[in-house]
Amino acid sequence: RQEKRTVICEKEEIMNILQCENVTKTYKMGQTTVTALDGVDLAVEKGEFVAVVGASGSGKSTLIQHLNGLLRPTEGTVLINGTDMRKDPVKCKSFFGYVPDNPDVYERLTGMEYLNFLADIYRVSPAERKARIDRYTEAFGIAAAVRNPIKSFSHGMRQKLVITGALIHEPMLWILDEPMVGLDPMAAHVLKEEMRAHCAKGNTVFFSTHVLEVAEKLCDRVGIIRNGELAAVGTLEELRAQAENGESSLEDIFLDIVNGGA
Repeated sequence: RQEKRTVICEKEEIMNILQCENVTKTYKMGQTTVTALDGVDLAVEKGEFVAVVGASGSGKSTLIQHLNGLLRPTEGTVLINGTDMRKDPVKCKSFFGYVPDNPDVYERLTGMEYLNFLADIYRVSPAERKARIDRYTEAFGIAAAVRNPIKSFSHGMRQKLVITGALIHEPMLWILDEPMVGLDPMAAHVLKEEMRAHCAKGNTVFFSTHVLEVAEKLCDRVGIIRNGELAAVGTLEELRAQAENGESSLEDIFLDIVNGGA
């Protein structure tokens, strides 16, 4: 597991924008205890581009819902930019933008009303919000639609709207859950470029995906979740060293680790 780097003094620069310490989530189903997350330890530094991959039901979305404060761990701690999510969730949430795996938003609002609502929450100035809304809605091809009610949007348009909303305050951390789902090829390309640009500015991207090729091509490090446990995390070279047969592709490494080879 990743070596933890803790903040020794408040004056010391915080290197880890995101940190999980023994994050565990269990549920009761009748007389049975189900473990959704099993002692996840993870540290993500500022400027890193990190993906987490896993089979359906492995715990990817559950982990992300703990990172963004939607769920509280049964045990363990989530730190965002050195702040404990349990102790100060509002401060933690000011540091990141979140894209859920399903873009369910306020259907009776127009797209523009939704974006201005988010800009108000994050206290984005009128000039900055206009520039960012214009930029991202144009890039994602929804500039002509944002004044229409969200209920008229397709799934892909809603996904583009939610992504725009997550970037409107230029957060230092971007948390995305399966962000490519529902996007057309052009929008997916724009999203990948925005993710790269976000990290190039010294910011951080943490996302889940089923598309192993995307994680392999884009990311500094990849985590592999198996049955709620972070079974492996590292660069592609480090993951190759953990795989039983020294596989070269992320797909082969993933299958080896998930099937119990590591």
